[in-house]
Amino acid sequence: MEAIKETNFSFAGQTGFYRGKVRDVYYFDDRLAIVATDRISAFDVVLPRAIPYKGQVLNQIASLNLKATSDIVPNWVISTPDPNVTIGISCEPYKVEMVIRGYLAGHAWREYKAGKRTLCGVTLPEGLKENDKLPQPIITPTTKADEGHDEDISREEILAKGIVSEQDYLNLERNTQALFARGTELAAQRGLILVDTKYEFGKHNGEIFLIDEIHTPDSSRYFYSEGYAERQQNGEAQKQLSKEFVRQWLIENGFQGKDGQTVPEITDEVVSNISERYIELFEVFTGHLFVKSDYAQAQQRIATAVEQNIFSLKH
Repeated sequence: MEAIKETNFSFAGQTGFYRGKVRDVYYFDDRLAIVATDRISAFDVVLPRAIPYKGQVLNQIASLNLKATSDIVPNWVISTPDPNVTIGISCEPYKVEMVIRGYLAGHAWREYKAGKRTLCGVTLPEGLKENDKLPQPIITPTTKADEGHDEDISREEILAKGIVSEQDYLNLERNTQALFARGTELAAQRGLILVDTKYEFGKHNGEIFLIDEIHTPDSSRYFYSEGYAERQQNGEAQKQLSKEFVRQWLIENGFQGKDGQTVPEITDEVVSNISERYIELFEVFTGHLFVKSDYAQAQQRIATAVEQNIFSLKH
């Protein structure tokens, strides 16, 4: 099954390269080109199989959402010249990810179920069930780890350790709440509930920018709004569009990214199912039919898009 697992270009004028969990980043002074590969990660581990069209789905959904929120906070994007490529401004990232939750799901539910009632310094009420709507959205930041697992951290710890200045952190919180409100509106238009998501921010020339992708199935969790209340009332699992189904499959097969655990075999059927779920989210979220990019010349296509667009920025 064809997929873009990695790129290894060397461009004229390139000043650096970084391979993230799922993206390859090429630096050109204060500009960068991000290639959204088809790699997939879960529990902070890159899985051995790449997922066809996953990179394209994430890149195109992120592009739409960054355009739809640019009035709230400026973002890093200059252009999206290829289904898998975004050209943008290189920012100095903050060492925290701003996670915001409107519902008790995923990691937050697992912590709550284990008996914890305080998450990242935020106290949660008793008597909540999995996937219940929270009284109001809560921000539960994590540290941004260069390697290994991101860790939960509280606002108080962030300020006490000087990871982010108080003034900047207040701005990050305000931006996070406003972006989540906009994301909730956009999701509702498509019959979806934005359950939780994360935002990353950076600074460029003293100004805060929204960086990375937003409101994608890798960074967010969505429920279908139709039938949500009934399923909740009946104690049924919610119908959702997110990467959580990948995590659940891994958990069921004995893997949660812990020491000594081995990633289960990912068959062609599993890869195909994951790919179909990503495409489904694209189509539900955007209301458009997904047009599959051509894998025959994918590496050349991506290289040309980067070269032409980085070059045009400098001339």
